[in-house]
Amino acid sequence: MKLRTLPRSQQGNPPQRSVQLDALDWVAIIVFLIGVGCVGSGALSSSDASSTALRVTPLLLFLGAVIVFAELLAKSGVFSAIAVRIARAAGGRYPLLFLFCVAFATLTTIFLNLDTTAVLLTPIMLATARRIDAPGMPLAMTTVWLANTASLLLPVSNLTNLLGIGRVGLSTEAFAARMIVPQLVALTLTACFLWIFHWRTAVGDAHRYRVPEPHRPRDIWIFRLGAGCTVAFVLLILVGAPLYVASLSVAGVMVVAVAVRRPYWLAWCMIPWRLLLFVTGLFLVIQTVSQLGLGHLLAAAVGSEDGATGTARAAGIGALLANLVNNLPSYIAVEQAIPAGHDNQLFGLLFGTNIGPLITPWASLAILLWHERCRAAGVTIQWRKFMATGAVTATITLAATVTTYILVG
Repeated sequence: MKLRTLPRSQQGNPPQRSVQLDALDWVAIIVFLIGVGCVGSGALSSSDASSTALRVTPLLLFLGAVIVFAELLAKSGVFSAIAVRIARAAGGRYPLLFLFCVAFATLTTIFLNLDTTAVLLTPIMLATARRIDAPGMPLAMTTVWLANTASLLLPVSNLTNLLGIGRVGLSTEAFAARMIVPQLVALTLTACFLWIFHWRTAVGDAHRYRVPEPHRPRDIWIFRLGAGCTVAFVLLILVGAPLYVASLSVAGVMVVAVAVRRPYWLAWCMIPWRLLLFVTGLFLVIQTVSQLGLGHLLAAAVGSEDGATGTARAAGIGALLANLVNNLPSYIAVEQAIPAGHDNQLFGLLFGTNIGPLITPWASLAILLWHERCRAAGVTIQWRKFMATGAVTATITLAATVTTYILVG
């Protein structure tokens, strides 16, 4: 990963970008066109397409609004201010900075959900790297890995958990009790692999970094409004407001304020059209394939045994499909193939679709959102290393977590 050096006057405010299509952009366009083709050819009926649209619309509203919100927070200097506080709190010591970053990403994911971590925490991590003249890869990877592997504990931590708790019929406390030990295992192993693969190799023999000066925002009024909107966003999520309501509310306030004081900050390229096309097309394609016989194949693959073997099979299938397609539609497809009352298999599926998506760039919405934030910051991702280290981490962490659940639960 390479961080493009920005002039001091532009730090914390990503430059305006022209639209340039890369490989992932073409994947998004092609997936969307295939999805539209499924509806146009009659392979997916208009009524089924409408029902899919109703399910995916709140998700699209959330994704679009939260990315615009994150763009404006970056321009306002909120991310840079938090980054400076983190760097100063660690006192120039890399090991302490590592622990702070792991704790920050873990708590954000658990209580605010993984997509919020990807959108709001990634720019903070990258801003931290810029402020201390450190490599960006370790901090960015901390965000994206823990956005996935730290999302087991609570229903709010992941959209798949919200779907799963409705199926198993557990309270939040009971759900957390089943997940707490596996979650600790997943966090411990993720932190170890983060240090081995990314922090140790990037930092080398350096144990200290330059402590940055306090941040001074360019527009104190918008900075304070952005900070207030960030707090409001967190509170809305904690009180149970739908994600799309929370993101639309705060994004709307910021857009209006910026339009009045800094209209040149607004640009059409803020809207994540690639991500929105990909998610829409993906759901249409998965719905079509499920109706053409995928459900029967998944039922045979998952099996009807709810013990250790069935749990492990559900976890493996969930992780495999998440990396081939995406974790959310994969969860929905496999969940329908799990027999009623097979709670262990369902928890295995949650392990697979939450921990497993660390390999491919499209494996989870968190990775897609993370990529958008990295793109906005001018960061180039080395996908070969991303996939190789993710494969090792996902395989070992998932196996250990499932084994722990089987032994403890």
